[in-house]
Amino acid sequence: MTAKADFTVEEWKTVLEGPPSAGMIVMTAAHGGTFKETFAIGKAYTEARKQHGQSELLDEIVSAKPEIDHTRYHSVEELRVHAIQHLRDAVEVLGRKATVEELDAYRRFVLALAGRVAEAHREHGVTVSDEEQAALSQISSSLGTPSGASSPAEPGR
Repeated sequence: MTAKADFTVEEWKTVLEGPPSAGMIVMTAAHGGTFKETFAIGKAYTEARKQHGQSELLDEIVSAKPEIDHTRYHSVEELRVHAIQHLRDAVEVLGRKATVEELDAYRRFVLALAGRVAEAHREHGVTVSDEEQAALSQISSSLGTPSGASSPAEPGR
């Protein structure tokens, strides 16, 4: 089993930044709902904590407060580019340090969090907007998830 102690401080920071980065990608995909979407990120962490014991690595990730410094970016596009890179970097680090099962659990957690954020705010009568669905697909791709499992949410659900 992989644990926080198996990572350098910088590697651990990279792993921790992945999930909230995915949330920010979805939050900035369409206008509105920021409060509900932020709340959805926290709720995803809370629910993951309830599954304690299934993965030591995931337990340690979700026990940390989700943080991302969105103020350091000058535009939504700059935030998105950096967030996508955070996800790729996290997967790369986990690919070197974690088991295949732990990496898969991380990917599932990130996708579930992103899906929860997408579903948090109904826009134009649709649960998940086209822009949010595109963001979910981009997140899935960044995680190296097969295209058939691109996201937990479908438009209009």
